[in-house]
Amino acid sequence: MKDLFSDYGMILSDEQERKLERYFELLVSYNEKVNLTSVTDRDEVWKTHFLDSALIFSPELKLGLDSDAKIRVLDVGTGAGFPGMVLAILKPEWDVVLLDSLRKRVDFLDEVVRELSLENVSCIQARAEELARSDDYREGFDLVVSRAVAELRLLLELCVPFAKSDGMFVSYKGPKFQEEISASQNALTELRCTEPGVHKISFFDKDRYLLEIRRVGELPEKYPRRPGIPAKRPL
Repeated sequence: MKDLFSDYGMILSDEQERKLERYFELLVSYNEKVNLTSVTDRDEVWKTHFLDSALIFSPELKLGLDSDAKIRVLDVGTGAGFPGMVLAILKPEWDVVLLDSLRKRVDFLDEVVRELSLENVSCIQARAEELARSDDYREGFDLVVSRAVAELRLLLELCVPFAKSDGMFVSYKGPKFQEEISASQNALTELRCTEPGVHKISFFDKDRYLLEIRRVGELPEKYPRRPGIPAKRPL
């Protein structure tokens, strides 16, 4: 598995490999009682979940996140912990918050944190629309990430309010990213965001796109709207 990561310019330590392997074991075991993922084959989990989550560190993407800087990170709609739990394992100096609306998922994440003795991870059950109204979280993160959650114009309203001014929001996307960007122009304007920077990387038999978005203006107080409204009436 170290070779798998090194192919993308990332060095995996013995300790990180051990923790990811234990994470895999917990995922497969818990998945027997709670549906967390349809992918349970070891090699596939390592490739489609662990490595894909870690692509944000690939030097090829030039996102500048491979430094030792201590930053605060939020994963919105983390599900089984992708990408946030993987990021926390690879960057123990980061303060990582995993956010999901379902209790059963957060219970699993709490178990992973205990089993791996991850002191840099907090798991929260809440709706993003509500948590973004808390002074402890609103505009409180250097980096916000989201993977396989929703279309971009919806994600912007759910994620950007958590980012500091000039903080980075990174959305993991597939080949239809350009259509999503085109549909998100109003949301980008309303939320005072830059046009997405597109970072492309070849990932096995497909291309992976990470969209880098920054908030550069004052966040309007009315966003995010009440729970459910962003999904029903995307910007």
